[in-house]
Amino acid sequence: MSYSPVLLLHIASGTLGMLSGFVAVFLRKGSRQHGLAGNVFVIAMLSLSSTGVFLAIMKSQPGNILGGTLTFYLVATAWMTAKRHEAKTSMFDWGGLLVVGALAAVEVVLGLEAAMSPTGLKYDYPPGPYFFMGSVAVLATVGDIRMLLRGGISGKQRIARHLWRMCFALFIAAASIFMARQQLFPDLLRKTGALLFLSFLPLMLMIFWLVRVRFANAYKRMSIPTSDDTQSRRASPSSSRRGWFWLRQRLS
Repeated sequence: MSYSPVLLLHIASGTLGMLSGFVAVFLRKGSRQHGLAGNVFVIAMLSLSSTGVFLAIMKSQPGNILGGTLTFYLVATAWMTAKRHEAKTSMFDWGGLLVVGALAAVEVVLGLEAAMSPTGLKYDYPPGPYFFMGSVAVLATVGDIRMLLRGGISGKQRIARHLWRMCFALFIAAASIFMARQQLFPDLLRKTGALLFLSFLPLMLMIFWLVRVRFANAYKRMSIPTSDDTQSRRASPSSSRRGWFWLRQRLS
């Protein structure tokens, strides 16, 4: 059986993207290793989504065209969020808003058409996937609008934007491999539910990291020193340095 070069690139990109994504999500955020794995993930996922859109166009699969475009958008905007250290916006953000806004509208319309169809399908998909992906696109659209109105984001909002978009893109890649193609894996993995667990693991990790970011910032606010704390640190500087070192280790 022969495969086209585009399909081979698509398969290789999906495999590399999934592996590098899981490596990146488990590494300490901000570390050199995390940055390296993240760069590999971005390149692989952009390749996966663009080749997926190309193959979907060739096969006349509108649902996959929308899914691939949304994946490309999520990864690109997440990468730009991490790269940009200042609270500002650019034409890239306005272009992203136009893309995801159009995606949200099309997903909702196709979901409604599937719900009203006699077969309950639209382009071989029921309403659920359209509404699910459409809700993600709507959420991203709202986030883009808020960011543009504020003139940019920073701090925990910037970290959260990067995290959820990267993790959801990883979920799309994992679900495309483990859930959509279960026939490629042994019966043991299918019967035990391991494939479903691996499919939804990125979403569970996304929730974990978002909660961690939220509480980490809360701990930082709680750690603002009072006047008594300042006098105590002056009296015992070595103990204070050990305490701050421990706190930074806990929050890293």
